Amino acid sequence: MDRTSKGVAMTATRTAVSPTSAAPTTMQAEAIDRFGPPSVLTLRRPPVPKVGPSEILIALHAAGVGIWDARIRDGTWATGNERFPLVLGVDGAGIVVERGARVRRFHIGDRVWAYAYGNPKGGFYAEYVAVKADHVGRVPQRLDLREAGAAPCTGLTALQGINHLRLDEGATVLIFGGSGAVGTLAIQFARQRQARVLATASGQDAVDLVLELGAEAAIDARRDDAVERLRSLAPNGLDAVLALVGGDALEPCLALVRRGGRVAYPNGVEPEPQSPRGVRVIAYDAMADPRRVAELERAAEEAQFRVPIAGVYPLSQAAQAHARLEQGHVLGRIVLQIDH
Repeated sequence: MDRTSKGVAMTATRTAVSPTSAAPTTMQAEAIDRFGPPSVLTLRRPPVPKVGPSEILIALHAAGVGIWDARIRDGTWATGNERFPLVLGVDGAGIVVERGARVRRFHIGDRVWAYAYGNPKGGFYAEYVAVKADHVGRVPQRLDLREAGAAPCTGLTALQGINHLRLDEGATVLIFGGSGAVGTLAIQFARQRQARVLATASGQDAVDLVLELGAEAAIDARRDDAVERLRSLAPNGLDAVLALVGGDALEPCLALVRRGGRVAYPNGVEPEPQSPRGVRVIAYDAMADPRRVAELERAAEEAQFRVPIAGVYPLSQAAQAHARLEQGHVLGRIVLQIDH
């Protein structure tokens, strides 16, 4: 995740459809007027955002709910540049209903997904979002729009983390935080590279999920014998770790990474993983551009991608979705369903 910065064919010669013909002038959206608990999220009716020359307007069918949304909502990740009311949400999926004059890659009616952290024209907890076309990709055929809405931010984060690890066939990798929204996808991308995947998971439901997705074994990192179990599963050490959760339980696991190995973690994991001797530690932000979103589409198809959905809430219940998120033990991704 980047903390600094989740129909009818149209010919390539046509320009933007007017907002009045493509969408209503106002829309429903969940927004905040101030930082605070989940209850500060309320349903509003702001204007539908206008589309710039390099942007598209998406009629959203689903939006992902992530812990980063909660950190924006409660002010933890405040930059001081926020403008209220602030519509939350960094990713989602839907149908293209309008495109700017310079946009050629997409047509009216295309099924698309998008990731745009800090989108200046508003977030994805809304019926419509205007976003730069460079942050948009086509939804893989195997996914419906609900699954696709849950996957852009987490899919990019998972895939780019696995890319940073440079896994060879047969390499042993630990996905630390394997049952979460990013971890469940990272397991599948690591298996696509024919790596040997170990994953942390707590609770039988989480263990069952990571094993179904392709992990060879699951370790409960909270148990006193977690490191010994991990050592027994990887007697020659780990080649790589994707650290999606920080804390005291992570550090002993990192000590099992072999010299020359790699540890990657997305910015926002706290406390930041420490670097074992002889091991490269890589912090990264999930990035969206035409090359990376196309890579995600290909990888999702090749991996026969599954997107675990932990819960589905209507747009008007975004506050309840955030409350559920903060309870913890979320297996996969929480989604807002947006009806038109």
